Amino acid sequence: MNETQQREEIATLAASMFDRGLTFGASGNLSVRLADGWLMTPTGCTLGAIDPARIARLDEHGEWVSGDKPTKESVLHLAMYRQRPSSGAVVHLHSTHSVAVSCLADIDPKDILPPITAYYVMKIGKLPLVPYHPPGDVNLARAVGEMASDHHAVLLANHGPVVAGASLRDAVYATEELEETAKLFLLLRGERTRFLSPDQVAELGRRFTTG
Repeated sequence: MNETQQREEIATLAASMFDRGLTFGASGNLSVRLADGWLMTPTGCTLGAIDPARIARLDEHGEWVSGDKPTKESVLHLAMYRQRPSSGAVVHLHSTHSVAVSCLADIDPKDILPPITAYYVMKIGKLPLVPYHPPGDVNLARAVGEMASDHHAVLLANHGPVVAGASLRDAVYATEELEETAKLFLLLRGERTRFLSPDQVAELGRRFTTG
């Protein structure tokens, strides 16, 4: 896929998520790794109406070289990429149910969501909580980087998910699976629930690779 096609794919998938209510207003940002840098959605833009030609381009050092100014969360994306050299894309949203879970006081910060479904285990695995820092803060990027080598998906406290994938579609699909699992988790709170057993989770780990 050439750069023009990658720009078109960013705009198409961003609009799809916006139209389905996974992001709203000017929230959320996407990025794709290039051979010599990155493409990132611009700051202050709505994912529902991205002009492919105006997507920001960063060089191999993470410096903005063309297009509109990149998202203020660019340091967060770069922190994930630097710890995950095989990742080709990163998605960060403020999706409602995932954010709601990130605000709960009684969750395990090392593994936030239980193994409700096989597809959550396959696409996400374990999901750690990153302590709260203001958006765009270098300390937030540092905290994400500290977890990224072991986890391709993290949840920012009171903020939202950050998910890396081999391709943009992989990252988007995993982010959607995370949001649906967060929704299920909230719906099931207070109910007696049958989660996947440790043996069932281990079997999925043997058959499938997350991230």
